Amino acid sequence: MTKQAENNRVDRTLQKLQNKREAPKSAFILLLLLFVIANAATATMANTHGEFNMFGAPVDYSAMAGVFSMLGNICLICIALLFGKTGFITAFLLIVVQFPGLVLNIFVRHNYASIPGLFSNLLIALAITIIHIGNRKITAYQAGIRKQAVTDRLTGLPNRFACGELLQDYLKRFERFAVITVDLNNFKNINDTMGHDTGDKVLCEIASRFKALANSMTTGTRDFVARSTADEFVIVLHDGDTPAAVERTIDAYRSELERKITLDDCDYYTTACFGYAMFPDHTDKIETLLTYADAAVHEAKRHGAGSRVVQFNSDFLASNNSLEIERKIRSALTNDQILCNLQPQYDMEHHLRGFEVLARMKDSNGNYISPVDFIPVAERTGLVDRIDMRMFEMSVEFLDKVLKETGKRITLSSNISVRHLMKNNIIEQIRKVLDRYDVPPELIELEITESIMIDSPEKAMQRIDELREIGLKIAIDDFGTGYSSLSYLNNFPANLLKIDKSFIDNMNLNDSSRQYVAMIISIGHTLDLEVISEGVEAKDQVDALKDIGCDYIQGFVWGKPLPLDKAYELVSSSV
Repeated sequence: MTKQAENNRVDRTLQKLQNKREAPKSAFILLLLLFVIANAATATMANTHGEFNMFGAPVDYSAMAGVFSMLGNICLICIALLFGKTGFITAFLLIVVQFPGLVLNIFVRHNYASIPGLFSNLLIALAITIIHIGNRKITAYQAGIRKQAVTDRLTGLPNRFACGELLQDYLKRFERFAVITVDLNNFKNINDTMGHDTGDKVLCEIASRFKALANSMTTGTRDFVARSTADEFVIVLHDGDTPAAVERTIDAYRSELERKITLDDCDYYTTACFGYAMFPDHTDKIETLLTYADAAVHEAKRHGAGSRVVQFNSDFLASNNSLEIERKIRSALTNDQILCNLQPQYDMEHHLRGFEVLARMKDSNGNYISPVDFIPVAERTGLVDRIDMRMFEMSVEFLDKVLKETGKRITLSSNISVRHLMKNNIIEQIRKVLDRYDVPPELIELEITESIMIDSPEKAMQRIDELREIGLKIAIDDFGTGYSSLSYLNNFPANLLKIDKSFIDNMNLNDSSRQYVAMIISIGHTLDLEVISEGVEAKDQVDALKDIGCDYIQGFVWGKPLPLDKAYELVSSSV
């Protein structure tokens, strides 16, 4: 296949994605046939004398002419409505063809019975004209929407969805091709130092160069370029049967990329890492192929800044397992597979205080993924913000249901990551959820780790004060495991102190561990904080915590995490 033929095929694939699906041609032919039959029946009935019986009443044959005439008009309206410009022209011409006969009947033959037909045709002509004008506006709007669905708005390149559709087209023909992910190095620096407008201009220039190179037919391969994400591009190439051929093409794109970019009298230099995977050598599944190309480019970037080219290797999967988990997190967020579990919290007399909100996740096969695996990845990729808010909203909705249906006031304790807490929009997000449900904010507790006071204590204090102004309670989570300091703790405007499970596990193994837990409880009480111990799993731990004055416990000894329906049953049956 020639390069030009390949380009035409790519264009056809993209055009197919953008085109509106019209009614089938068979419907067009059927409507034309019905119109012809209706027209012939109209003429026949108009010129037939006599009567026929309908429901016991005599009806003149000529009266049926209007019925068939109306049927013909409906056919014309349907043609104009369903078949765009072609349908409008066809329907209009069919109306125009009838005018000479009607005029001749009225003004030459003085057959004034044709006057209603003349006015009917004029009105139908007006109606289909209005329909056509409306259709043009709707079609133009829909075309714009469809184009946006397959086109990157900034650069004008096809987007990742269009790229996936093209790959599906290649897959059906089982043709060899390679997918290359291009990840720009340190592009964030341009946005941060020169502004996003300049960053957008740089991206547009890179896209223009890539597109021109792909269309130039000088790379030795047949190339298709798309923009994947903010600073990532995807290149799909044919005729790259070997890694050497693929890397020769990559060298051509790298040369274009690294040429100086001059904008507003400022020079910019960009580099990128390139990762690629080949079909069918590495996989015969499109989504997996894209993932493998991403894994290869992440491996390239893992070695530090610089322009590197890396071919996918199955060994990357072990080191880049987070990529697969990230993909599963995104899928779970999209498909409502992030679930909310609630672990009971009790006072020392075994009365229910409330629950801690815990995130659980299923993959597309319905298998649970451990929080130990997905939470760290979510934190590194920034997806933890969305998980936090999903859990917060689900727990507030649960609390709203409990209050309305049982009247019992319990406390729900929800985790907020340090990264999320420091974002400027978190207060607005929380307010929106609280405004949606009729829940007293003092029944909601946010768990925050003490490390927040290390990196940016002033902003942390401001953010915590804002949360308390809303009426929310604050709990210090995992106390003693990080940067514990009495000065931080003394300034931390909290309501509750949580003792980490690691201290509870060792509490009854030696006296020093027990004294350490007792000291934390004493410090908490001195600072007017309630204290809860988490990870309590044995009866002797409960007894020891009761002896040293702990306020609450949480752990398997009295309750494992529960799905929402089971947690509701527990609240309903609690005293």
